[in-house]
Amino acid sequence: MGMRELNLKHQRLRQEIGRFDSALVAYSGGVDSSLVAYVTATELGPKALAVTSGSASLKRSDLNLAKQLAEQWRMPHRVIVTNELSNPDYRANPTNRCFYCKTTLYAAMQEIAQTEGFAAIFNGTNCDDLGDHRPGLIAANDFAVHSPLVAAGFNKADVRALAARLGLDNAEKPQSACLSSRFPYGTPIDEGKLAQVEQAEAVLERFGFRQCRVRHHDDVARLELLVDEFDLAIQNREAIERDIMACGYRFVALDLSGFQSGSLNRGVVKILDPKAN
Repeated sequence: MGMRELNLKHQRLRQEIGRFDSALVAYSGGVDSSLVAYVTATELGPKALAVTSGSASLKRSDLNLAKQLAEQWRMPHRVIVTNELSNPDYRANPTNRCFYCKTTLYAAMQEIAQTEGFAAIFNGTNCDDLGDHRPGLIAANDFAVHSPLVAAGFNKADVRALAARLGLDNAEKPQSACLSSRFPYGTPIDEGKLAQVEQAEAVLERFGFRQCRVRHHDDVARLELLVDEFDLAIQNREAIERDIMACGYRFVALDLSGFQSGSLNRGVVKILDPKAN
């Protein structure tokens, strides 16, 4: 993208955010919500508040990053405790699991907005998110949550480009979906399983893998790694297997398809919408 086009999108983003006197931002520490939070803080100052759910489905490393960045930006930041894991509809892990999670989050944020007088709630959805299986978008619509990145025409590449230009430390941060996304739909989720996956992914991060997932299939850990990092996995095969088995798995498998964001959504879009390609 050219500098002029990025400038125009940045200007549109500022205008979309500046239409409101005050706003809450659903903020996870990922680059999308970070860009929205940063620009909101710049435009609205003390009338902006970043809100992070500290539930077990968010990696502790991402929670710590969210705290550090907000402090660095001098942005008001609040970590709240949401109770999606107490909801049997969420724990059963249906294909619309994210709907229940986001409904819990947005309901809590709506209460903050109404109680403390915030004019709007923002999220970090970008245009690339609109074509995937995203039940959370329905929840956002139910609570009239605004998506400034969509309104300003940002795709993921635009987000990273502007984040880098603005000097955000996490501009190149690998994608980091919530830990519940590591479980095939229909596999029940609980705090222990989430902690197990987080521990196993921490093993991979210690070995230096840049982008990775541990998909949880009962006693099998299916590793999704970047294809160009397969050699690193082979070189450390025995140690990786040992350390991941120590997390509670009996088998450790390498997925030859490599890392794919949202890989467990494969086929879900077609099932829900037979016309989808």
